Amino acid sequence: MSRTNLLDRRQVVSCLLAERKDAIVIGGLGASTYDIAAAGDHARNLYLWGAMGGAVMIGLGLALAQPKLPVVVITGDGEMLMGMGSLATVGLQQPKNLTIVVLDNECYGETGGQASHTAGGTDLVGVAKACGIAEANSMTTMAEVEAFKGSLQNVSAGPRFASIKIDGANLERALSSRDGAFIVNRIRGALGFQPI
Repeated sequence: MSRTNLLDRRQVVSCLLAERKDAIVIGGLGASTYDIAAAGDHARNLYLWGAMGGAVMIGLGLALAQPKLPVVVITGDGEMLMGMGSLATVGLQQPKNLTIVVLDNECYGETGGQASHTAGGTDLVGVAKACGIAEANSMTTMAEVEAFKGSLQNVSAGPRFASIKIDGANLERALSSRDGAFIVNRIRGALGFQPI
């Protein structure tokens, strides 16, 4: 696909979360968290302002702890590359309610836009499949994203993995609270637990 025909990251995330219902959404480091906040702050959003490489493992923990709720991790290719071992653990655990979405712009946007390994041919979908995630797909069109978004609510047929090719636009940051205690207590409350 031509680098000029890549998808708009905010449009992709907005589409995915438009009908999120009671889904728990974990945002990876940097731009994916800003994209989730831009789509609308929500009590069941868990923003990772740091912790590069940890989004999928946090999503896995929440999926195992809340098996009746859809859990969606939205992260970037750089973070997914850093936490690639998490895909093997997801493949082993097979949480049926977990969806992992990688926004792949083929660069490390938070550190200056250096080319990531996906720009050099690393196939994250192939890695996910090799780790035991049978439903793993690459998407390059909004029609594919639209068709995929309904599966985010499915809590009986996962895990799912999608690598979505996006443009490398450096968009204005959409910030919600960066207070870790607030974010954790808010999501705990939304899930029916007492604040810590």
